[in-house]
Amino acid sequence: MKKRVVVIGAGPAGLTAAYELLDKSDDFEVVVLEESEAMGGISKTVNYKGNRMDMGGHRFFSKVPEVNEWWEKMMPTQGKKPQDDIDLGRNSTVVKGGPDPKNTDRVMLRRNRLSRIFFNQKFFDYPVSLKASTIKNMGIGTTFVVGCSYLKSAVHKRPEKSLEDFYVNRFGKKLYSMFFENYTENLWGRHPRDISPEWGAQRVKGLSIMAILKDIFGKTFKGDNRKVETSLIEEFAYPKLGPGQLWEITAKEIKKKGGEIITGAKVIGVKKNAKNKATGVVYEKDGKKVKLSGDYVISSMPIKDLVEAMDDVPTKIAKIASGLPYRDYMTVGVLSPKLALKNETDIKTYNNIVPDNWVYVHDKSVKMGRFQIFNNWSPYLVKDVKKTVWVGLEYFCNKGDDLWSMEDKDFAKMAIAEMVKIGVLEKEDDALDFHVERVKKAYPAYFDTYSEIDKVREYLDKIPNLYCVGRNGQHRYNNLDHSMCTSFETVKNIMSGETDKSNIWDVNTEKEYHESK
Repeated sequence: MKKRVVVIGAGPAGLTAAYELLDKSDDFEVVVLEESEAMGGISKTVNYKGNRMDMGGHRFFSKVPEVNEWWEKMMPTQGKKPQDDIDLGRNSTVVKGGPDPKNTDRVMLRRNRLSRIFFNQKFFDYPVSLKASTIKNMGIGTTFVVGCSYLKSAVHKRPEKSLEDFYVNRFGKKLYSMFFENYTENLWGRHPRDISPEWGAQRVKGLSIMAILKDIFGKTFKGDNRKVETSLIEEFAYPKLGPGQLWEITAKEIKKKGGEIITGAKVIGVKKNAKNKATGVVYEKDGKKVKLSGDYVISSMPIKDLVEAMDDVPTKIAKIASGLPYRDYMTVGVLSPKLALKNETDIKTYNNIVPDNWVYVHDKSVKMGRFQIFNNWSPYLVKDVKKTVWVGLEYFCNKGDDLWSMEDKDFAKMAIAEMVKIGVLEKEDDALDFHVERVKKAYPAYFDTYSEIDKVREYLDKIPNLYCVGRNGQHRYNNLDHSMCTSFETVKNIMSGETDKSNIWDVNTEKEYHESK
């Protein structure tokens, strides 16, 4: 008789776990419960009148062979260039025998990466480079101060008690104050001195002024064989119709293999027996409560909600879990015939728009944190890519605050006004249309009770057949491939009968984890 595995959440981690179980064994019956109607969690793609929005911008890049092979199986790499690269004469990687984006949607494009900082209405490379344009934009005086500040930080390292210490040690106080301090406070709603350095260790590990210098010299002397930090990559894979397309395809493959996916199903209870084993869940759908038994439970739901859904949780554990913080997210897609920003790069684009995938906004006069240009992620995201620009403006907030509570039209009006203020649009009338999206618990945060999260993990790990995976499932600001790896490890444990879950939690904790086979 098959054993039933209940998977909570149809995001990258949940769907990866479900697919892997069904693909690698005939011994399991898999049921996925998803609160929303969409596949992909925060990696979903929203289609608004033929213009598609990527929630947050998702580069597909990994140093883990297993992840790359998985992506290739689901969506093979392009065998011919996409339409914009053809029209504009741009280079992009193609694989012999791969699908043609002109003829099929199930194809992974290869895209050139460009991500910059917008500071004082000037563009700076991200990560900050040591090009002549950087010195020109900073000015000789500021560049000298930045250099001295970095040298000082290299000699006198701070004890890394906060995210501020982490950044200053790697970039110097001056560069930190220019490019990290205000943006980080906008992102988290907390000053970097109040945030654990662990966030930096996971998101920008290995990145520093020294890493940038090594990459410059490595590019000169070693060519394509150089070792590259994740934040310095120059090309990445991207699904033709956005990241949500990959997870929609995965969901179909799961169903083909006999798996069941129930949408509109909010898990409100996780049940255990006297032996402290999970016996199943309770979920709400269409106003009714449904009990679902299971031999295993894989959870990608926020730890905060998971613990709240359990009975008889010790008071201290419940208090820590309830205090785990998150940052929510709002984005508005704005359609325009043109941008006011000038393309001063040598990268060709339709109508000469700036070629960035996304731009970090470092301007204290606006609330905007970042904006994406969807045309540059994939030409197939935009209904009329040659005549319109589809921009996603991103704002970080907390559910219930002033931003979150605004009416869509008022929020869009404010955002469009900010576009004009910082010079992205010439005038507000250039906005032809807009669409607003809200994402709850988009970013697990590293403050408040996070310092005690190990106690919650220890409690959950004692439930032998419960596994926590993914960004929210582990309360870690993981990349997409990290989330998938937690599910790979979970499936290995379930199939082998391994009860030690340290391998699952160890994903993305060691610097070399994604740099060696």
